[in-house]
Amino acid sequence: MGVKEPRLNIAARKDARYTQLSELRVAYEGFTEDIVLRPPDLSPHGMFINTAKEFPEGAILKLSFRMARSGMLIQTRCEVRYRLTGVGIGVEFIGISAEAARAIEQEMGLHTIGK
Repeated sequence: MGVKEPRLNIAARKDARYTQLSELRVAYEGFTEDIVLRPPDLSPHGMFINTAKEFPEGAILKLSFRMARSGMLIQTRCEVRYRLTGVGIGVEFIGISAEAARAIEQEMGLHTIGK
């Protein structure tokens, strides 16, 4: 019997999502291998990272990415909250600075205004 994976209820998400980032890097704490990533789905509290790499729920990752419009480099830790095998992982930011959280919110606001 396989692992039951959660269904995503997009309508139930508490935050809007934003996908315009560059230089996304993830490191599994305690490991040194490079992880291949595709553009993420970002919110002020976390993101969905498209990757075929498997991580267990609860894994702590180091995360860095650059906001596309402002150019601000965000560096934080995150915890894997759910996974979709072969598709990616949903992570929640932990210990993100107030400045970084504001930068994400401002970037997302700029993106929404431009639509």
